Amino acid sequence: MASTTATSGGAERVSARVHVQKFGTFLSNMIMPNIGAIIAWGLLTAFFIPVGWTPNERVATIVGPAITYLLPILIAYTGGFNVYGVRGGVVGAFGVMGVIMATSDPLFIGKDGHGSPMFLGAMIMGPLTAWTMKKIDSLWDGKIKPGFEMLVNNFAAGIWAMIMSIAGMFLLAPVVRVIIGWLGDLVNFLVSHNILPLTSIVIEPAKVFFLNNAINHGVLTPLGIQEASGSAHKSVLFLLEANPGPGLGLLLAYMLFGRGMARASAPGAAIIHFLGGIHEIYFPYVLAKPKLIAAVVLGGMTGVFTNVLFHVGLRAPAAPGSIIAVYAQTAGDSYLGVTLSWILAAAVTFLVAAFLLRTDKSDDGDLTAATAQMEANKGKKSSVASALTGGSAAAAGGVATEGHTGPIHKIVFACDAGMGSSAMGASVLRRKVQAAGHQDVTVVNKAISTLGDEWDLVVTHQDLTDRARQRTGSAVHVSVDNFMNSPRYDEIVDLLERTNRDEHGEHGEHGAHGEPASVGAAHHGGATTGATAGVATATSAGAATAAGAGHAERADHASGVLGREGIELHGRGRGRDEAIEEAGRLLVAQGSVDESYVASMHEREQSVSTYMGNLLAIPHGTNEAKGSIRRTAMSFVRYADPIDWNGNEVKFVVGIAGAGDDHLALLAKLAQVFLDEEQVARLEAATSADEVEQILSSVQA
Repeated sequence: MASTTATSGGAERVSARVHVQKFGTFLSNMIMPNIGAIIAWGLLTAFFIPVGWTPNERVATIVGPAITYLLPILIAYTGGFNVYGVRGGVVGAFGVMGVIMATSDPLFIGKDGHGSPMFLGAMIMGPLTAWTMKKIDSLWDGKIKPGFEMLVNNFAAGIWAMIMSIAGMFLLAPVVRVIIGWLGDLVNFLVSHNILPLTSIVIEPAKVFFLNNAINHGVLTPLGIQEASGSAHKSVLFLLEANPGPGLGLLLAYMLFGRGMARASAPGAAIIHFLGGIHEIYFPYVLAKPKLIAAVVLGGMTGVFTNVLFHVGLRAPAAPGSIIAVYAQTAGDSYLGVTLSWILAAAVTFLVAAFLLRTDKSDDGDLTAATAQMEANKGKKSSVASALTGGSAAAAGGVATEGHTGPIHKIVFACDAGMGSSAMGASVLRRKVQAAGHQDVTVVNKAISTLGDEWDLVVTHQDLTDRARQRTGSAVHVSVDNFMNSPRYDEIVDLLERTNRDEHGEHGEHGAHGEPASVGAAHHGGATTGATAGVATATSAGAATAAGAGHAERADHASGVLGREGIELHGRGRGRDEAIEEAGRLLVAQGSVDESYVASMHEREQSVSTYMGNLLAIPHGTNEAKGSIRRTAMSFVRYADPIDWNGNEVKFVVGIAGAGDDHLALLAKLAQVFLDEEQVARLEAATSADEVEQILSSVQA
């Protein structure tokens, strides 16, 4: 019972952390896209207000309307967009106007004559208006008569935006005023009693567990902007979380007193943290030795104390938390205090961390495991994890989903041209996926240039992954260097078992994914009449006949794609380039390609290797060279002794010129042949072109 209770409590704590994290992400997703606009307002303030660096009365007129109207509207639009797309953004932006104009109350007018910014109101009103609009639209979805859709949709949005703006003015604005007043009084109390440094006890551990977004973007940024819009034109609240001093001090201590991977990676991490502003780079160092949290807390407290002592502040948020961004937003009278704050914070953190590291007799912990834990805390793959572990953190747990949620149904194997490597790789992976029972998962091949961001998982050669990411940013990306028997294929199948398990558990193993009704009934124990059974039998027979015809048709295509004149059993090439030339010349001799296509085969090999694994290479031209292809064809060259192909042994070279899809069936057969040692041995022993054709035609693609 005790263990059960402990487990339950742990689950509740994890659940609470995840909920706070999600809430923080929700708030962050409203603020972060608009950081550029907030920084622009901060720079205008720093330069052009009467106490700025270069006062300009006319330009300064932008400052007030920007903070009072523009920024809250932008935040409300973003919040609404995140909930309900453009429609949600539009109604959210208008809905917040009532809250903004409620600041015209004399009690809420600042000394500069402008109302206080309603950032908290915007973060509530934008998403709320969009969410309610979405619910209202669902009431008559599909019930509007044809021709009236635009009329109803536009007037519904206009009327509801008007209602929400009025409700915001009279209902939400008074509540937000009270909340802002309470929070402001709390900050004033902390500052006046010199206890603001105690906030580091909460903020520094929260950063390590990625809970800081709820604090930073939910409280500190709105309050900081409100304070900075007043007569002081700066706020110390922007520095509570952004000070890079504690992280720098911790990494310096690891550089001098750490051991192993932690010490070796600390210098690079320090540069990324201090100059790049990516604070999460130092989180694994804390997780590897949790007692070091004391060092960053004490360092953070020192930095905050210094800021309060010197009455410093920033004009606007420093995002990211780079020292460059911090100085860019520092108020004119605060440079000395800001400089001392990060130096002293780094010094205190360094001294405490150095003492803890020197007196610790254990090793420096598993940085890879700590990085993986950091990514688990974050809830998605870290963009800087590879700087610490060389990518091993993700690899330790198989395929990293990189923020992708939900089941995986659409897999694409992509290569440069989409005619060779990807087709064969897709064939191998498709068989593994289907053998594992995932009939609802499709595996296709395409050229990278044709990809859109509709895929759940993208497989590419390791040299092409970055190009694929640019087109399919939301997908899971898997890199391979061996197309025939890469271990990553098994990892993908394992990933499907994890991501699709709940869906299969709810709907049956395959019955919910578009299978025939008779099959679904059989799965669910439904009784069938003799007539139904007869229909099912007839259907199966018809399907079998159609399948047989399909295979025969593909065999005919295959014989046209790879003719006897394209098969050479005694290759003379002595290396990769000569082998490519030999395979290309066979394509030219068949009249299937122009001379220029052979050059493009060499060009393709220079960018990405066409080595497939299992003694096979399949050189082919670039995507741009498809105009040189007269008809689809393949060539087959066998070598008595293995040739070197970028450090790999190759005995079989298959040249490919794919104008259409005719060659794909034969490529699928080739993939199955080269996964079977017995079939490879038959190809090695073949004495004629007829035998090669017979071996390939004996394998079902």
